[in-house]
Amino acid sequence: MQYLQITFSFETIEDYQQDLLIADLSDIGFNTFEDTENGFSAYIDQASFEEEAFQAVIKEIDETLSYSYSSQEIAAENWNEEWEKNFEPLIVSNACYVRATFHQPRPEFPFEIIIDPKMAFGTGHHRTTTMMMEYILEADLNGKVVLDMGCGTGILAILAAKKNAAKLTAIDYDEVCYASTIENTLLNNIQGMEILCGGKEVIPAVKYDTILANINRNILLDQIPVYAEVLKNGGDIYFSGFYEETDLKMITDACALSGILYNSHKKIDNWVAAHFKKA
Repeated sequence: MQYLQITFSFETIEDYQQDLLIADLSDIGFNTFEDTENGFSAYIDQASFEEEAFQAVIKEIDETLSYSYSSQEIAAENWNEEWEKNFEPLIVSNACYVRATFHQPRPEFPFEIIIDPKMAFGTGHHRTTTMMMEYILEADLNGKVVLDMGCGTGILAILAAKKNAAKLTAIDYDEVCYASTIENTLLNNIQGMEILCGGKEVIPAVKYDTILANINRNILLDQIPVYAEVLKNGGDIYFSGFYEETDLKMITDACALSGILYNSHKKIDNWVAAHFKKA
């Protein structure tokens, strides 16, 4: 499988401006992002790339920004070499240590997760994933039935398993993410996780105590009614992948229509993770 790497360089750019561009690229299929010295690189499966959609995103870039971009094809087998150059271990809430296979273990932390991204989103380094992990670390998942939608590398489901969730389902529409989650559950000795490839249509008809969904605003808005159907009364749902301004209210209003009520939210820069409960 071939991937397309598009690297953006800016003379100057504010964090929120870069985040907005990354969000727009996510909406058209880009699923991995890597900071560079003067900007960032975005990655997409070559078969999923649509030039017209990409150019529409480019037209929306703030006209005050001075930037350039370049693109190159990358074979999947070369991805590991790329991310290994830049992947650094991560500590979340001083409780969870996230590392790759080539890093040394840190047994002093209560939780350790080994992640091999393989072009899939989710190493914990992005603000949204970090905040979702913080919520999981704070939550009581002992014996709970948990759904992870848009699982990426499986990192959130893996952490939920380490928090003693009784039954786990992880779903992603991207075949690379699906394969990555399978591999990462094996790396972390997680047994019995149900891993599915697809969207809302493959969500099993069971009742969940907790739902995790770190995707993006538009997909969340589309899928909230389905989440409401499978979430138990009194159950918890954690969302991320969107911004505080405008987006949080849209998510809150959509949830309220389905009987899911706002509880709290976290914020890093303008990115948000939010906790809701079903009435």
